[in-house]
Amino acid sequence: MHPDPRLLAGLHEAELTGSPSTGAREFIVESWRRSLAARVDPDHHQPPLVLAPDEVAEVRGAHPLAAMLPVLRETLVAIARDADQIMIVTDAEGHVLWCEGASAVRGRAERVHLTEGSRWSEDAIGTNAMGTALALGRPVTVHSAEHLVRAYHDWTCAASPVRDPDTGRTIGVVDLSGSLRTAHPTISALVATTARLVESQLQVRLALRDQRLREANRPHLAALRGEPGALLSPTGRVLASADLRARRVDVTADRVRLADGREALVEPLDEGYLLRVPRRSGRRPVLSLRFLGGLAGSLGGRALVLSLRHAELLTALALHPRGLTAEQLALHLYGERGNPATVRAELHRLRAQLGDVLLTRPYRLSADVQGDFLAVRAALRAGDVPAAAAAYQGELLPRSDAPVVRAEREELAAAVRRGVLDHDDADALWAFAGAVEDVEVLERLVRRLPRPDPRHALAETRLRRALA
Repeated sequence: MHPDPRLLAGLHEAELTGSPSTGAREFIVESWRRSLAARVDPDHHQPPLVLAPDEVAEVRGAHPLAAMLPVLRETLVAIARDADQIMIVTDAEGHVLWCEGASAVRGRAERVHLTEGSRWSEDAIGTNAMGTALALGRPVTVHSAEHLVRAYHDWTCAASPVRDPDTGRTIGVVDLSGSLRTAHPTISALVATTARLVESQLQVRLALRDQRLREANRPHLAALRGEPGALLSPTGRVLASADLRARRVDVTADRVRLADGREALVEPLDEGYLLRVPRRSGRRPVLSLRFLGGLAGSLGGRALVLSLRHAELLTALALHPRGLTAEQLALHLYGERGNPATVRAELHRLRAQLGDVLLTRPYRLSADVQGDFLAVRAALRAGDVPAAAAAYQGELLPRSDAPVVRAEREELAAAVRRGVLDHDDADALWAFAGAVEDVEVLERLVRRLPRPDPRHALAETRLRRALA
């Protein structure tokens, strides 16, 4: 049996006039007081229309309950039509996203702004089943004058929140609303049961998605090579782990402190994250890059097998020690046609060799980077032209067409050439001429070297060959 509407109206009036509302349900009284504190007017209040029709469609498309509409229609809408009720689904903020059911009831609902795009949180329209269910986090039924706003005293509504099985947060509410005359005592139980059914379906979908992520990302876990770590969902939930007991990890930072005190690295994957707990070391490893005239590198004395693309990535990161985003790297490597997803894939492959030397967010190198091109740059900045010429062993990654490499290659070559010509030192000219065939440099070298110097004849021979 539902409460007597006349009794509820008396309790409602007593609360508004400051008299004791003895007999009203405690959670209703508390909701009335929250609503009044939010300045909801019981006599002249309407829910705000927050979302335009195109915005409703956009929010619907991205909402996790969109996939549950077949279940909701099968369990609630058919009953709603037969019982002169409407089914309402809101998001976590109380915005009505779906309103389906008996057409006559929908017409009445629209006249009191119970329609898609309106907001039905307690602070927006006072005590109501949807807003109060969101506020309390549990199923709620609101009868007649238990609604704070008098315009809804002819309605009875039953609502139940739906929680995300991944995060546990409320993602929306399902509700059946209709006239007090057509409300049935079993409606509250039906709505609560339907909400639990939706949650169970979401749980099944989550389990399938977790399994897909495990299979797709298992190679990343294997690449840890015995180091503690885990595969994480996009929300930070542990999907698979190696020597890690955490159940959830904060993925808003690239370094996190675990409960056992260890520091872990959070690295984004195409979907989800890889968590790594690097072994503690007292010193930063040395990353040596020899990219002038060739392509070679080593990490801690161990030779690296680098593709040209990986060498380009390392060049960009070495030139930007404070780090770069995937979008910035895509621009540096591919220009305007660059795709950050392609860059992330290459970085995942590179990380298999570099381990925790390659950090994320932004991508950067946690090592003492020693690069021949960096040495040339440093010598030029110091004004040491002979040292720059001696370190310059050829063009930077001559086969690369990456914008960042091409720009650095041209800048280094021009700066060293200008430096040795201006410096007019025979040793510097000789060192640069050994790396680059340049007619002007060779002519200057022939004039600068005395004839008894064995290098003079070699310089003349190379000059004739260059002119030919």
